[in-house]
Amino acid sequence: MKADVNFKCHNCGASMTLSGFLKHLDPVLHKQYVFERFKQGTTGRATVVEEPKFNFETPKFKTKIRLPKASENPSSDGYLTARRLDPTQFYYAEQFKKFVNTLKQTFEDTKYDEERIIIPLYYEKNLIGLQGRSLGPSKVKYITVMLNDDAPKIYGLDNIRKDAPVYITEGPFDSTFIRNSIAMCGADANVDRWGISNPVWIYDNEPRNIEIVRRIGNTIDSGDSVVIWPNSIDDKDINDMVMSGLDVQSVIESNTYSGLEAKLKFNTWKKI
Repeated sequence: MKADVNFKCHNCGASMTLSGFLKHLDPVLHKQYVFERFKQGTTGRATVVEEPKFNFETPKFKTKIRLPKASENPSSDGYLTARRLDPTQFYYAEQFKKFVNTLKQTFEDTKYDEERIIIPLYYEKNLIGLQGRSLGPSKVKYITVMLNDDAPKIYGLDNIRKDAPVYITEGPFDSTFIRNSIAMCGADANVDRWGISNPVWIYDNEPRNIEIVRRIGNTIDSGDSVVIWPNSIDDKDINDMVMSGLDVQSVIESNTYSGLEAKLKFNTWKKI
């Protein structure tokens, strides 16, 4: 496949690449085009097409988390260890709101504060946000705070190979069990913007959840690959599957689909 060529818009005369033209004309066809170029070595890391660079303003906030590791606190260490998670990868905040306000003024009222596990979000080794995970009963299990609104709301982006399939989970904890994986800390986003050409989306195993069913359907329609869990698995998410003793990596690799096959498997899996 030849390198991208330039086209001119008939209406405005603006110049655009073939990739940009296809993305404007037909997003599904554009994804297929990008994937074909990826397979042929004409896009992605260490190839003739350079990975896009996104420059953010120099952070005007503290970039270091000055908190104890989650492994140093009995409640956070106990919770994470029981879930087979590594407590040294996260932090513990006794007063979550007050801690966040030291990085970015976010909460006006800190009277009713609570302890939370801190999940750091990094991009190019800069702290660009964090998630706070509740340890006790809470109306909001996760609270996401971005220190830079233009930064990617993604966990693990600095630790992946973008020239290989990148697995995308719903939560940071789940991503730690999967090779070359990231997690979306919010709604699904356009990961193409961050240099990921071959995403594999992994949603929770909730076939009766209307929102998850909708998101899986949209992912299939976009042309991306998606994991459709086999009906023999009852666990809701990756962490639960690990707790049940499943080899989750093998299950995922054996149940990744795209296109028509994904639609057929999806129609069998969903319960609504």
